[in-house]
Amino acid sequence: MHLIMILNALAVAWWLRSSWNQHQGSWSRRWQRSLFLFLFPPLLIFMTAIAVLFMGPQGEMGGMYTGSVSYVVALIYLAFFAILCIKLAFQGWQSVESAHNCPLVNLGDKRARLLQTDALFAGQIGFWQPELVISQGLLQTLSPDHLESVLAHEQGHHYYRDTFWFFWLGWVRSCTAWLPNTEPLWEELLALRELRADSYAALQVDPLVLAESLLLVVSTSPVLSEICCAALDSSGAGDRLEQRIEALLAPPEPIQEPQLQSWHGFLLALLPLVAVIFHS
Repeated sequence: MHLIMILNALAVAWWLRSSWNQHQGSWSRRWQRSLFLFLFPPLLIFMTAIAVLFMGPQGEMGGMYTGSVSYVVALIYLAFFAILCIKLAFQGWQSVESAHNCPLVNLGDKRARLLQTDALFAGQIGFWQPELVISQGLLQTLSPDHLESVLAHEQGHHYYRDTFWFFWLGWVRSCTAWLPNTEPLWEELLALRELRADSYAALQVDPLVLAESLLLVVSTSPVLSEICCAALDSSGAGDRLEQRIEALLAPPEPIQEPQLQSWHGFLLALLPLVAVIFHS
């Protein structure tokens, strides 16, 4: 019976992920749909594994006896989740330590770590309280107005705690890389994250100046790890870059804070835990 639960969860997760297709629309609608399809399938699988683990390798459920095979499968999968989390956390810690080795500089009323490279880079690195890291090349190349727009964008990442939340989303991405559309959904969430930070910055600086800064930074920025890092050039290639430029040049779209109702759908992922009641 436990094995049937696991197979059903896998089938639903596969079907939901397969149903995703990129479409245009408001930022909030795209964000809610992409986040649901990215998070719900792995959450359903995770809760099913938790339920099987709670019920144990022995017992009876719905008139059918349970065996140890499904219990072992659930245990292996949860251990796989845990190992990947530890691995990503260690890589993130290395990124933070690398940033801490950079000297501190004052940028008006802000402090930042100075990266000794001629490449153009600006990003937040860390977890819940990330630090701003900016390159020497960026300070030497950008005008004060362009630099101000870059700092406003990075402040947007800090305001929304993007480094923290996308660390966990990156963990989900690693754990469910075998599901359909994992990478396209990840790229969509990255693009929407940058659109949100761009919109935040556009309320403080000239959107045209920010668009110019984006073009400059993307053309010469170094390739850094996405773990615990939210940089101006993230998801900046190809149509994603064009999409961000068009959004900056268009009338600003209000960014709505997530409402409680938008999270109700995730409660369905807890349904496998109900099965524990019927296990004996």
